[in-house]
Amino acid sequence: MRRDDATDAATSTYTMGYGPEFRKMLERRNAANCAAHLLPYLSPGMRLLDLGCGPGTISVGLAAAVAPGAMHGIDMEPSQIEMANAAATAGGHGRAVFQVGDVTDLPFEDASFDVAHCHALLNHAPDTQAVLAEVKRVLKPGGLFAAREVFGDSSFLEPARDLSGITGDTVWATFLKLLAANGGHPQMGRELKGALVEAGFVNVRASASFETYDTADDLAFLRGLIIGWFFSPLTMEAAMKLGLASQEQFDRWSASLDAWMYEPGAFAAFSWGEAIGRKP
Repeated sequence: MRRDDATDAATSTYTMGYGPEFRKMLERRNAANCAAHLLPYLSPGMRLLDLGCGPGTISVGLAAAVAPGAMHGIDMEPSQIEMANAAATAGGHGRAVFQVGDVTDLPFEDASFDVAHCHALLNHAPDTQAVLAEVKRVLKPGGLFAAREVFGDSSFLEPARDLSGITGDTVWATFLKLLAANGGHPQMGRELKGALVEAGFVNVRASASFETYDTADDLAFLRGLIIGWFFSPLTMEAAMKLGLASQEQFDRWSASLDAWMYEPGAFAAFSWGEAIGRKP
């Protein structure tokens, strides 16, 4: 991502950063709960590329689905690649290879892969079409691309208090503005089909799903994630520097979040758009 005022304040080129709370969220993700739209299309022997692979928790499931074919994961953050390689080794995925790289300048030959996949990548990539052009380049003719991205205006916490809602003085609205200020696309999930069509993919199919938080453990985890990232000094500094929130607002939101977790009706859901298309 571009280095602007928001990223300078957050000392990261990735809006979510790489703190321990966000890493815990990545560890909850796997191919079954994040790539269900893609799994039916995979078969043994395929060569698959996972873009923005993070710590590899989704990647290793994709690797298992295409084994003995090869799975290559790429991410811009070295610490994520280290964790992904460790996960592949621990799981016995000998044909899973991970490396640091730029998704707008992939280190692979033309027509190298049968399938490319990304999860929560295009939300954060400033130039969507530059990423999709590289994906098309490295796919074989007829190759498949699958993406899953969040769309902010259908995600919520309930009871909303001042935590949820896409407009006004809420935590969620401020997060979406911070994502946009950092060059991201808060509604990419609902824009996916159009983005793939614009990039020249054919036979594009779109779907949607929710990631829900309902149990006491889920709610405690989500609260910890929000406190650990959104209320971190770096994120608050970035939001205040951009004029998106004040310290008084952060203090009020923190108290609301503490109360929300113990509400009998507490519930949260994040909406995801999915799209699959083929290279002509």
